[in-house]
Amino acid sequence: MEVDVSPCASAARTKPRTRIRPFEREDAERWEAFVARSGQATFFHRIGWREVIQDIFRHRACHLLAEREGEIVGVLPLFEMKSLLFGRALVSSPFCVYGGPVADDIETERLLIDAAVEVARSREVDHLELRNRSPKRDDWPRQDLYVTFTTELESDPEANLLAVPRKQRAMVRKGIKHGLKSELDASVDRFFRLYADNVHRHGTPPLPKRYFARLKAVFGDCCEVLTVLDPRGEPVSGVLSFYFKNQVLPYYAGDTPQARDFAANDFKYWELMRRACERGIRIFDYGRSKRDTGSFAFKKNWGFEPSPLFYEFHLLKGGAVPANNPLNPKYRTLIAVWRRLPLRVANALGPHIVRGLG
Repeated sequence: MEVDVSPCASAARTKPRTRIRPFEREDAERWEAFVARSGQATFFHRIGWREVIQDIFRHRACHLLAEREGEIVGVLPLFEMKSLLFGRALVSSPFCVYGGPVADDIETERLLIDAAVEVARSREVDHLELRNRSPKRDDWPRQDLYVTFTTELESDPEANLLAVPRKQRAMVRKGIKHGLKSELDASVDRFFRLYADNVHRHGTPPLPKRYFARLKAVFGDCCEVLTVLDPRGEPVSGVLSFYFKNQVLPYYAGDTPQARDFAANDFKYWELMRRACERGIRIFDYGRSKRDTGSFAFKKNWGFEPSPLFYEFHLLKGGAVPANNPLNPKYRTLIAVWRRLPLRVANALGPHIVRGLG
């Protein structure tokens, strides 16, 4: 698919043409350069996700880019998802909390969305989903479920700790008093054991271990694993984080049932914040949470204020906005059953199920 957008006759002498076309492999370096310079782009717009999601989950990439006078002026990552449970969708982007079009101007943004609609029609999917940080299409239905939490970091770690509300700060100090330590891991081995145990207790299928390994391989130093050790040196909590520009994004996490006794999760996020501050990071992005959940409350306790995310849907075959999340009442029985599965069985079956959740 390729769209040439010519200016009207009166503006032809001053306004160059914008062209929307599919991404090609040789565009990778220029795509990355655009994402690096764009103030709207996120870590999830990086082209490395194309490789990771296609290779691990087998979802077909349908990325679009906008060009003007030979320069990229906008990008829109897209993946076609097929699921026996949830049908077919075109999503920007699965397994990512942020997505949608990023462009130098509103007109180019609109052209990218229009082109995505045409791709969705040609693929005969059920819907197109854009995971935006700001509203793009007021005429499309939205999923009013998710929020994100971010805060600015001071250059002094102690100043950041003092900015945390008193009760939460006490939990951090509790972890310190317990003698907890943090280490950065070169592999995802310890992290995956903590993560898999955690999601199993919550009744959620796990992502495959090779997915986390691929994230580290593709994004290198921008993908970091931090593990918290108890006084005996045993791993009790871990987090996999992304670094992008001046931001750190704790993204996947896990722990043991004993982590709460040590305040290990509170200590974990403080250690990540402290380490990020010391390396010059100025934005702590606590990531996405569903409204009125335990995760939502935990982040609020740190003094972070939620900002809404605008997940917008173009429903090509009618119906309602999909509710493919654990809060959907029809999944409660499945969650209860999953919790009773042996961990080894859950780890083996989970990746086959979770690829369709995104």
